[in-house]
Amino acid sequence: MALTVIAGYADRPGPNKERGMRPNPAIWHSDAVLAAVNSGDAGAIIRAVRLAKHQTLADLAALCGYSVSTLSRLERGKQPLRDVAVLRSLVDALDIPPSLLGLADTPPRSVHSSRPAAMVTVILPRDEEIDPMRRRTLLAGLTGLAGSAVCGIRPASASPITDPIRALEHALLTPPASGIPTGLAQLHEQLAATREVFQQGRYTDVATSLLRLLPTAHATRHEVSGDEAIVAADRHLSDLYTLTAELMVKIGNDPLAWTTADRAMQAAHATDDILTHASASRTWAIVLRRAGRADTAQNLVVDTAAMLQPHLHRGPEHLSVYGSLLSTAAYTAAVDGHREDAHTLIGEAVQAANRLGVDANHRFTAFGPTGVDLYRISIARVLGDSGTAVETARGIDPRAIHQVERLARYWSDVARSFYQWDKPEQCYRALLRAEHASPDEVRYRKPIQHITMSLLRQPTAKSMPGIQAFARRNGVPVA
Repeated sequence: MALTVIAGYADRPGPNKERGMRPNPAIWHSDAVLAAVNSGDAGAIIRAVRLAKHQTLADLAALCGYSVSTLSRLERGKQPLRDVAVLRSLVDALDIPPSLLGLADTPPRSVHSSRPAAMVTVILPRDEEIDPMRRRTLLAGLTGLAGSAVCGIRPASASPITDPIRALEHALLTPPASGIPTGLAQLHEQLAATREVFQQGRYTDVATSLLRLLPTAHATRHEVSGDEAIVAADRHLSDLYTLTAELMVKIGNDPLAWTTADRAMQAAHATDDILTHASASRTWAIVLRRAGRADTAQNLVVDTAAMLQPHLHRGPEHLSVYGSLLSTAAYTAAVDGHREDAHTLIGEAVQAANRLGVDANHRFTAFGPTGVDLYRISIARVLGDSGTAVETARGIDPRAIHQVERLARYWSDVARSFYQWDKPEQCYRALLRAEHASPDEVRYRKPIQHITMSLLRQPTAKSMPGIQAFARRNGVPVA
């Protein structure tokens, strides 16, 4: 291949070491690249460009971070190429225009890294669904690149779902997208980062991250070998589905909460890890309670707490999960109208919190003395003791609530207690505090939307400045 000077750089044969340099225009006129683009096969395009640049699979692997075997499968079509994060990495490594692989020029960003987030556009059309129109669009982009620059034409594709929450719901109802396996340590870090985002009350960002992490976790579980690695992969998969179920509970999608909680339980059973099993069981109990099966939920969560009791000496993680189970059991009893059981169980949770001694966040439980007090507010509210709920809330310093999601729940419970107590103005002020802490906690919670609709009809609505704007922000129709 002849030397060609572009913008002051010499593009020599061999791996492209200069990340800012544009590819040799001769590449785009080669028969192999033209044929690959005409085929509409992303793997073939990657292979043709790589070979035209005289790169080996090892060269490309060093640039994009994926293994040689993974890249080989992608190029040969043995592993579908639909994940935006994967495509973007290959675009960067090969230094080609994003539109050549069906990507927009500006990718969405992940909540915890500079790499692109796998939002709705993660699911690209299946290879067999790439039609002649899309091939012509790719060729048009190729011709423009050969002349000087891509002319801005975007490849045709299915209409995207722009809301990550809706996109995640859609993804959970369809066959799982193909993911790229990663290391267990990296998967653990990404899961922890997503958990932190959940505790910040940023549910849209959590959905965006889960769209990428769930396929990655499945692919990783499929790739690992050895008993210890398989158990770890199953543990991460269970934790991811537990988190997904908790998100579905937040947005009020009970059917998908049921589905994902069941998946979490199945993965947990494969691990023999007591804390993973306990965490999945707690979420499964919450889903059962919401489905009207409070007795089954109560038995499950109490039995799981009993199973943990002999292990409490092993450290604060076991004690925190145990205390969280008791708190959930107490709230479940209250929802089912069992006042005495609710008070007994929350009393045992208080003892566990006192034994722990601090407001901690082991295994993302946010368990401790303040955490138990937050449950006491909820228990009083569902038992109809609105005044007790408000008084309990007044005894808590909101500054002691370190997780944003819990702070927003605190104000939401205060608002619901005031509403139940027929104090609409105090209810509205608490809702504003909840929204200030976490807009998503207010926007997606159905009870809050119902309360907002009721506040709009209150005779005293005019004394609540901004109530109509508040309603509009949170998707509540205003007459």
